[in-house]
Amino acid sequence: MIRLRPYKSCDAKYIVSWMKDEISFRKWCADRYEHYPITGEDMNQYYDQFKEDDILYQMTAFDETGIVGHLTMRFTDEDKQILRFGFVIVDDNKRRKGYGKEMLSLALKYAFEILKVQKVTLGVFENNLPAIYCYQSVGFVQVQAMEMESYSIMGEQWDCIEMEITSVEKCHNKDL
Repeated sequence: MIRLRPYKSCDAKYIVSWMKDEISFRKWCADRYEHYPITGEDMNQYYDQFKEDDILYQMTAFDETGIVGHLTMRFTDEDKQILRFGFVIVDDNKRRKGYGKEMLSLALKYAFEILKVQKVTLGVFENNLPAIYCYQSVGFVQVQAMEMESYSIMGEQWDCIEMEITSVEKCHNKDL
């Protein structure tokens, strides 16, 4: 069983170690960091720019073995009814074992029951099928974005799929 807690700067060294190659790194962060690899200090400096904001929450998932996952939750509207998940990652040694699904389920529970949002959104690259399947497993559905978001990454064009889940959909998902 895992739990979620606010991110601590000492978590960074573990999280950055899970990105073993630049392709997985870019699937995680898109273009938010200029270079690969990053250090824990780079990650903390990036998050430090949001310290005073009341719109971004960095969360760490952990179990009895230690840190197992990480994600951010960011409000995208002034009314704080829409939350966007980002930087979703699970320890590379724990992938395909249900940790991602459990972490997302906890984050959705927090979003809908504590923060009282109406909708949670996220973007995922279409070439990241394991992540897409994980998001679908907790109830996210693909939606048509107003405009397809694309990134030029490592000489390729990567298209981003927009996904969301509403509080109504969440109520009908028995796994949450």
